[in-house]
Amino acid sequence: MSLESAIEYFSILGGIETTVELDYFESVEAMVRSNFVENFALFEAQVRPSYLLEAPYSELLSAIARGDGKLYSALRKAKLGESVGERIVNALCELGVLGVEISREQPLKTHPKHKLKKELRCYRIQDKLRFTDPFLRFWFGFVSYYRSELIQGMGERFIENFRNHHERLRTLVFEQLCNDLLIDYFSQTTPLLSHGSYWNQYSEFDILAVTSDKKLVLGECKYKDRKVCKNELNKLKAKALQSGIKVDIYALFSKDGFSNELLGMKDESLLLFDLNDLQGLCS
Repeated sequence: MSLESAIEYFSILGGIETTVELDYFESVEAMVRSNFVENFALFEAQVRPSYLLEAPYSELLSAIARGDGKLYSALRKAKLGESVGERIVNALCELGVLGVEISREQPLKTHPKHKLKKELRCYRIQDKLRFTDPFLRFWFGFVSYYRSELIQGMGERFIENFRNHHERLRTLVFEQLCNDLLIDYFSQTTPLLSHGSYWNQYSEFDILAVTSDKKLVLGECKYKDRKVCKNELNKLKAKALQSGIKVDIYALFSKDGFSNELLGMKDESLLLFDLNDLQGLCS
């Protein structure tokens, strides 16, 4: 199996505890149809513990899977009060269903004589909730919403939604692999002091890392069926400027490689990685 195919399948089936027979000559969409439409009950039984399928757990897990993962945003979408919601989140973390990615955003600096702008007064730094297993993220993000139809063998709306939005599943897996690749890249020279995604009041970034010699690395991951061009670098620089991030090294990760113009710009301040680099990491 190619690394690209492995990412596709892992983003859906990663962490599942049953044997799944795969036909590598059929498309991923055909695999999803044959397993999650034609054998819905078999795969629903893989959601463990089974009470995750019931309220309020299912509502919260769906809100996380279908949103940006921010803690209080998810609680609002699930219509849960903060005290109750936080207890449920803690229980799910203890079960190993969820993990918490701590925000690295610094609190807003205030001066006693200056009031914050109105739009910033209600701003709140939030941690993010991440699914431990891709399978549960797929289930609550794509499958559970269509449960009543799938039980009856009606899968067209489910398949159409999967066709239109499944890119976000593989994108997250790709981002996690890219983060591991960056750790490996710097491990022999200037190991990373911190790494992972980063978000603040202005924007979100796939990767923000700090090396042991205090250089800041800002990364963007593109899992697209086209080469990444200079315009993507320009957009990343603009986002960094808006967020007040002083970048020493930009790192771009691409499934399908880079334009010749971008390859010609590669130097110590611009790192470019593609699937071949990830293949070395996974071998």
